[in-house]
Amino acid sequence: MELTVQNLVKQYPKKRALDDVSFLLREGVYGLLGPNGAGKTTLINIIAGILRPTSGKVLWDGKDIDDLDWRYRELLGFQPQTPSLYKSFRADEFLRYMAAVKGLKLSRKELDHAVDRLLDTVNLREEGKRKIGEFSGGMRQRLGIAQALLNDPKLLLLDEPTAGLDPQERVRLRNVIATVALDKVVIWTTHIVSDIEFIARDILMLKSGQLIARGTPQELVEGMQGKVFTLPVQPGEVPQWQAKALVGNVQRREGDVLLRIVADECPGGLLAAPDLEDVYLYHFQEVSREGER
Repeated sequence: MELTVQNLVKQYPKKRALDDVSFLLREGVYGLLGPNGAGKTTLINIIAGILRPTSGKVLWDGKDIDDLDWRYRELLGFQPQTPSLYKSFRADEFLRYMAAVKGLKLSRKELDHAVDRLLDTVNLREEGKRKIGEFSGGMRQRLGIAQALLNDPKLLLLDEPTAGLDPQERVRLRNVIATVALDKVVIWTTHIVSDIEFIARDILMLKSGQLIARGTPQELVEGMQGKVFTLPVQPGEVPQWQAKALVGNVQRREGDVLLRIVADECPGGLLAAPDLEDVYLYHFQEVSREGER
């Protein structure tokens, strides 16, 4: 199984959302990492066949997805950033409805088993008879993931799937995706490093519509060697350092403050071991500094 994205461009009247994006993916989980507005959702929607590119192609096993048509849709599972769910439906009713929409050829017994299994997978087994309108945001997100898995897809697209989930639910979701991804290509878009740090085969970093880096988490972290420092300063000096440097962490200690600084050089600082959060801060400095203000 191979998904090939070939020279994708998406041009809007006042903005180029994607700028010559190319990559090839095989089985495994891939993190598409970038800040809001980087082009992640645009890219996912093009891969899902919902949005047409200005130029470029998406190929599945070497064949254009436009030519594959319904055969491509049969192997696709998609969880949009804001899933459209029918609030008057019960959770189990919604999954049965989506199975019909997807054209799944299952007996009543097989469908009942599939619905129960998926509700259990996303920790909604006890909520199956409740109406979706009564669900919290996190519960709706999990139900959306269940529908994406209904057809046992070969290509699974998850656009910010942890939005609205609490920390425990995030861990459970990561475990679910890691398990089902053994025979699938999974693309998980996020701006949260911890979502994908431990399950992504590769991380693709998207910035202003361009693919700026790709590698395993370890490779990306190794590329930051020599760019992360710790520096002790007085409490009153913290604001000026935050104004002139990219400060990843502020640790208050007795008598001083220890800053974690991400930079090409830091006179007086001691080298520190980098992590994936440092990679994100380094590549998306403008966004990181806006968050500090």
